[in-house]
Amino acid sequence: MTWMLTGGAGYIGAHIVAAFQRAGVPVVVLDDLSTGIRDNVPDEVPFVQASIADPAVVGAALRGHGVTGVLHLAAKKAVGESVARPLHYWDENVAGMRSLLQTCVDAGVDRVLFSSSAAVYGNPPVDRVTEDTATAPMSPYGETKLAGEWMLRDLAVAAPLRWAALRYFNVAGSGAPELGDRSVANLIPMTFEAITAGRNPQLFGDDYDTRDGSCVRDYIHVVDLAEAHVAAAQRLDAEDTGEIYNVGRGEGVTVKEVFDTVRGVTGQDFVYDVAARRPGDPAAYFADPAKIRSQLGWAARLHLADMVRTAWDSWQSRALGAS
Repeated sequence: MTWMLTGGAGYIGAHIVAAFQRAGVPVVVLDDLSTGIRDNVPDEVPFVQASIADPAVVGAALRGHGVTGVLHLAAKKAVGESVARPLHYWDENVAGMRSLLQTCVDAGVDRVLFSSSAAVYGNPPVDRVTEDTATAPMSPYGETKLAGEWMLRDLAVAAPLRWAALRYFNVAGSGAPELGDRSVANLIPMTFEAITAGRNPQLFGDDYDTRDGSCVRDYIHVVDLAEAHVAAAQRLDAEDTGEIYNVGRGEGVTVKEVFDTVRGVTGQDFVYDVAARRPGDPAAYFADPAKIRSQLGWAARLHLADMVRTAWDSWQSRALGAS
């Protein structure tokens, strides 16, 4: 069985490629390199530079590499940007996925594993969310991820399709120094960027109804997340199924607690500046991962300190390489 990873040259994608290799699952990467990094893909892994919305190139790659399943990661993912550019997100995340799914149908690929998001829950009425918690996205980004799940559900009625969607919570950490998160939209690298530049990190809102006034999130190590994809792909290879899974640690951490962990790992003390709340940011939620644990036998192993430590090692390695 061979899997194609769209967006496989990105931060999360590169870790999933490594996890698939460890599991002995053949993999091909397709990425347009709009945000991905070519060097993230090992030389021995076939690489196709193309947009998911190019059916000719994608179809040829599916057939040429004997692909049996597609792991769809390629997407725009910044909540704030999606509020400012909603049509761009619908075009990239929804129209692009529609094109990809049609190409899969045409090529006879009947397994799709979808990178969804906890953003589909919006501001849930409970802190601990299950897969049955009502979905009410607060941003166009979250809406496009929910629309992707709907497309899979509907297509599975009309055509042979095994599918699963993984609703990620907040991803952090690194599995290797060269594979660190370079996004300026994620909390931990944003904090590193600020303190290494001598600036104060920003706290977006300190008046939420939480234990310390800052947002509560569930942070999951990218290596754990990658292993969850392996487990889901292996189930799709073995069974005809359609399921949605939360992927998180099952515990909430505040932004201020993340800052405290960064202080402890880096040995650098700092203060933060309080900024306005970001549009689309809910106050608090974290995963109930019971379903993925019971059905796929997966559970997170790594803790917040592991995430910050490995991310800091990667950040320092990249800084040394640039000097």
